Amino acid sequence: MIRTSPLPLEDELGDVLEKGMRRAGLTEEALAEATGVAVARILDAVDYRSELTCDELRRIAGVLKLNEVGLCALGLGKYPQPEIGGLPFCVWPLRMPHGIGVANAYLVSECGSNRALLFDTGAGMDALDAVWPGTIRQVDAVFLTHVEAEHAGGLCEVVARFGVAPEHALVPGGAVAPCGRPMGEGERRAFGALEVTAYSTPGHTAAHNCYVVRAPAARSGGSLLISGDLIFAGSVGRAFYSGDQLQANLQRMLTVCLGNTVVAPGHGPLTTVENERRFNPFFV
Repeated sequence: MIRTSPLPLEDELGDVLEKGMRRAGLTEEALAEATGVAVARILDAVDYRSELTCDELRRIAGVLKLNEVGLCALGLGKYPQPEIGGLPFCVWPLRMPHGIGVANAYLVSECGSNRALLFDTGAGMDALDAVWPGTIRQVDAVFLTHVEAEHAGGLCEVVARFGVAPEHALVPGGAVAPCGRPMGEGERRAFGALEVTAYSTPGHTAAHNCYVVRAPAARSGGSLLISGDLIFAGSVGRAFYSGDQLQANLQRMLTVCLGNTVVAPGHGPLTTVENERRFNPFFV
């Protein structure tokens, strides 16, 4: 069960084009020359005033090595958002204002329990309190995807309020975070029926983890991928550290996870691995 409500995509067409050009090392002028699309139309699209046709977007996708089906859908404002469900545990997306969008944290628990695992901690306890579900009274462990203010600002406050054991406040290996201990590639932690596996996924930042949550004893149901700022519905995070590593880890995570895995990103709505394999512009 997932307790959620509709949410717009984190990135519009202009954001995806800008990220794609940065990855390819192309300016708007160079992209126009390579595609035959007027530079003024590309500039309008980057500035969120797009009137690009699917034919133009297909040409752009070919040069930028993007998924043309997903790019066209994004350009038409019709990027598919799948039905979300089928998990053998409960998930609460905690959506907190950040700029003109939201930053997400997530609580995961055995359904009916008042105890949960927390993934990312928002900007602070005040932001978390504003969206915290009344049924969750205890946090058994905290996992950070990466150390940025809107994702990790509340770590020490959460640890103090809920008395989280030091060995259960976990951050990516190499991250500098007070109150946190490193959790590296392939490490696992079990809490009751829930099991969490860490995957080291640098690219957006040098120290970044994704986490896969499973209920190994459940007879049915899928897994949950906490993707941080690696994968968004219809896009990816900005490659502040390494574009090549971000792209490699995007491919890796969307390949190693089953298609019915629910993706819980650091910004924007939930999606599924199968949906992003088919439509994410950066998955080719």
